[in-house]
Amino acid sequence: MSGEGAPRLEIDGSGLRIVVIAASWHQQVMDGLLAGAKAALERSGATIEVIRVPGSFELPVAATRAAAAGADAVVALGVVIRGGTPHFDYVCQAATTGLTEVSVRTGIPVGFGVLTCDNEQQALDRAGLPGSIEDKGREAAEAALATVRALAAL
Repeated sequence: MSGEGAPRLEIDGSGLRIVVIAASWHQQVMDGLLAGAKAALERSGATIEVIRVPGSFELPVAATRAAAAGADAVVALGVVIRGGTPHFDYVCQAATTGLTEVSVRTGIPVGFGVLTCDNEQQALDRAGLPGSIEDKGREAAEAALATVRALAAL
């Protein structure tokens, strides 16, 4: 599993405003990702705002707006499951490139919690649900918090 060796980060998020942007496709998986991210941020003491968008393609524009509105970090959550057309490749590339550009252009950390899976089982295994092997929502939130604190030290 790709998450083997992933760090478990406990970061103090008090005083930070974190915007979680969650796509709406694949509701069960998204519920798990969102719950994991929110739990990690609540444990940290951060202030959390949740914004829902239709799909992973819309995450970058919402992240851009959140960064411009004063978020200390953004956590982007989505899931794209491969189908029989190239649509998967286009959406994954757009979300990945777009979120990277938001972070680099604004200097606001973006926790990347977009699952790009070959099938639904892979997504469920990473969603942080009961029986899941990984919790990518939690990991994305922890990464965003850790990056805020790392950048503050520069």
